[in-house]
Amino acid sequence: MRIAVTGTPGTGKTTATAELADRFDGYDVVHLNEVIERQSLYTDVDEERDSVVADLDALASHLRGRQDVVFESHLAHHLPADRVAVLRCEPTVLDRRLTARGETDAKARENAESEALDVILAEAVDVHGIESVYEIDTTDRAPDAVARALGEVVRGDREPSAGEVDFVGYLA
Repeated sequence: MRIAVTGTPGTGKTTATAELADRFDGYDVVHLNEVIERQSLYTDVDEERDSVVADLDALASHLRGRQDVVFESHLAHHLPADRVAVLRCEPTVLDRRLTARGETDAKARENAESEALDVILAEAVDVHGIESVYEIDTTDRAPDAVARALGEVVRGDREPSAGEVDFVGYLA
């Protein structure tokens, strides 16, 4: 089983999957952004955004054959997976989280708008189908509660859900 944990930056992916790794035996947790940097699995550096442009084909090859794995990144939904958990966060809260961790106002706003528009959720559904996507709202949840919800996805104890969280009012 391959589980992708994705979402807009700041939704809690890294924190929740680290917590999941501490509680859940049998699955390796792979933080894809670390792998991309460590293995130089990128094609370019975007100076304006202060980020690398990931080579998704090289990343998929690097993960080929891995089973019983949870991989997380805002790019995770672009890779082959059996289930995709999309972490969501109310855009105003997301903006505050990103600003608090040192992102520019412009980058925080861009990510908050992407969250309001369901960009990653829509991509995940497009790539994997609605029957494989599990939406989890992290807005008012502690990391351990998000990790428990992710554990339900991994075990198959949660029904697929997509489109239940609505933040479009943020754009009004």
